[in-house]
Amino acid sequence: MLRMFGLFALLACAAAFAFTSNHQLRQSLAQGLKVGDVAPDFRLKGVDDQYHSLADFPDAKGFIVTFTCNTCPYSRMYEDRLIELHHKMAPRGWPVIAINPNDPAAQPGDSFEEMKKRAREKGFPFLYLFDEGQKVYPQYGAERTPHVFLLDKDRVVRYIGAIDDSPRKPDNATRRYVEEAIAAIEAGKQPDPDFTRAIGCTIKTVQ
Repeated sequence: MLRMFGLFALLACAAAFAFTSNHQLRQSLAQGLKVGDVAPDFRLKGVDDQYHSLADFPDAKGFIVTFTCNTCPYSRMYEDRLIELHHKMAPRGWPVIAINPNDPAAQPGDSFEEMKKRAREKGFPFLYLFDEGQKVYPQYGAERTPHVFLLDKDRVVRYIGAIDDSPRKPDNATRRYVEEAIAAIEAGKQPDPDFTRAIGCTIKTVQ
């Protein structure tokens, strides 16, 4: 009887530990970065087989860090807009840095090899990086693809959310949130809004 009681106690402790760990993880994801926080740098492998970090851009005015992927329909809707955004903003010192946060074990179409194929097909002019092990997106608090974190040159978060207000039809966009936020920062003002709800697919993980 005592042995059985001890076994039940051990199982109960293990279950409690698992619950606590999962609970802490959920809390961490829910918290993430907020406007005004300093974003962590990272070192991630890109589709060019090189490792990249924000520190590689010492002359940048800021960064359009965008969590996106190959497979989400919303991410695909925004691919051309991200290309256009990079072409427009990178010469002004605001490059797009795209990061794929999905676990390929949960979404095979988002494997590193598939990222390379998609980048070639679309001719991505920006860095497309793989969050291997899903270590970066929880630090930022990304929840969707696409999900933008606009950072200034000091990696301070100035805007979080959607690229614009029309996911399905680019020509119907009446607010281009990222561009407006950059214009405000360059004018020495606070972006308004500095937070919007990201519209897209949930980030895929193996449960």
